[in-house]
Amino acid sequence: MGSNRPIACDAASLTGMTNSTLPTPDVLTVYGARWCADCRHTQRYLESVGVAYVYIDLETDDVAQGLLDAAGYRSIPVVVTTTGMVLLEPTESQLADVIDITPT
Repeated sequence: MGSNRPIACDAASLTGMTNSTLPTPDVLTVYGARWCADCRHTQRYLESVGVAYVYIDLETDDVAQGLLDAAGYRSIPVVVTTTGMVLLEPTESQLADVIDITPT
């Protein structure tokens, strides 16, 4: 199995659209910003349970920010699963449910 570190990516490279107007990713995707404590917490949690994910930094990715704005999402982090499910500011328990693990 590969590294569980975040994969650098931009929103323009993702394909497939959901009803939310966000791309349906091949890997769990976290949209966030460095200044956001909840975003950092989400990243730390995913890393602690060994889940690979893509992190998209909204401070540097104008396309991604535009997608979130168009979809009406105003809170971060926004987590999008490989099934297209969108979670806004998810708790560890909510993340555990969508990645199918028992929360710690």
